[in-house]
Amino acid sequence: MKRLAAVALTTALFSAPALAEPVEYEFDMSHANIAFSYNHLGYSTTDGRFGDWEGTLVIDEDAPENSSVEIIIDMNSIDTFWEERDAHLKSADFFNVEANPTATFKSTKVEQVDEDELEITGDLTINGQTRETVLEVDVNKMAEHPMLKKPAVGFTATTTVLRSEFGMDKFVPYVSDEVDIVINAEALIK
Repeated sequence: MKRLAAVALTTALFSAPALAEPVEYEFDMSHANIAFSYNHLGYSTTDGRFGDWEGTLVIDEDAPENSSVEIIIDMNSIDTFWEERDAHLKSADFFNVEANPTATFKSTKVEQVDEDELEITGDLTINGQTRETVLEVDVNKMAEHPMLKKPAVGFTATTTVLRSEFGMDKFVPYVSDEVDIVINAEALIK
């Protein structure tokens, strides 16, 4: 009887549906962008982007709190569509790229706030300074990619940071302290 009970328990454990686990996704760099904008003297909004970055995205669909993201940005890849401005932004007046060639974001907490909305809290390091930052994330779509036939996700993440908190207060308040950051990305399961 004991042997039959043990066999039944073992069979039940191995035949039970498996719980989903966190899965790693790879960013599709042809459909991913980290952009920023800031106000210039009240006259205009200046836009820019970072062309060279990489990241790790882990998604747990059943338990979003077990998900994570880490991004590393090559600060030399800044592009504001004006070379002289890019050179100035790379200087010690702002990003000090020679001393701090990368910026990073590493999540510390993921919260689902609505069906397709997340808040991702993490440590953002720019110019050697680290501050807790919250990304507001809209999950645009999560489904099988129609051409590649594998799971894919698309999202838009936004936040606003104060550049003065990262040691970049040159020309504040004339050039705005607030910098809006927008990340649009697609990622595919590895």
